[in-house]
Amino acid sequence: MAKNTVPADIAKMSFETALDELETIVRKLEEGETKLEDAIKSYERGAHLKRHCEAKLQEAKTRVDKVVLNADGAVGVESANQD
Repeated sequence: MAKNTVPADIAKMSFETALDELETIVRKLEEGETKLEDAIKSYERGAHLKRHCEAKLQEAKTRVDKVVLNADGAVGVESANQD
């Protein structure tokens, strides 16, 4: 699997589902009760979930437009993708 790709099961997840699972993984890792091998696997899955969540947020950002009032009083749309 390429470094920037996520497993198919994660790629199908909604942002909310992925974030919930990521939060669960973080809690388990913070508790420190996980065996080393399981902790490593959880960390790797968490990294994939984080990448997926970031991609979903970027997709949402590019789809959001800001409604603005132009100088002449007309309503216009300004892309939210102007950093």
